[in-house]
Amino acid sequence: MKTKAISVLIYGVLGCALTAGAGRAQIVQSPDAPGATGRLEDAISLAGKYQNYIYGVVKHIGKDQIVLDKTRFGDDQVFKLEHKTKFVNNGKHSTLAELKVGDMVWIDANLKKKTNEKIARKVISGVEPKPLSQ
Repeated sequence: MKTKAISVLIYGVLGCALTAGAGRAQIVQSPDAPGATGRLEDAISLAGKYQNYIYGVVKHIGKDQIVLDKTRFGDDQVFKLEHKTKFVNNGKHSTLAELKVGDMVWIDANLKKKTNEKIARKVISGVEPKPLSQ
């Protein structure tokens, strides 16, 4: 009987400790805390803002397409450009001519199901993580 009571007590204490640890891990740092904001805005809102965009590094720029490397698909991705495609660099209106090979970009694209083409609606550059040394 004594060993059963001790076992229940030990499991109860371990359960409380694990619950407290999981609750503590969910605390989000206040945006007012030093170093909590990124280069452009709060890092949490930045991640949510671009979660449906495709990230990549510009490998090739043509007059009617952009090829991205290092995408989530694992291989080069071609995005067709239209006259309606918007370009944004560091939060300001930009042009295709301002993009360079090696730039990190986020692309909002439509997929044409019949032809499997990706049409770029918006190309965003200048949203890079802050170096850790700062």
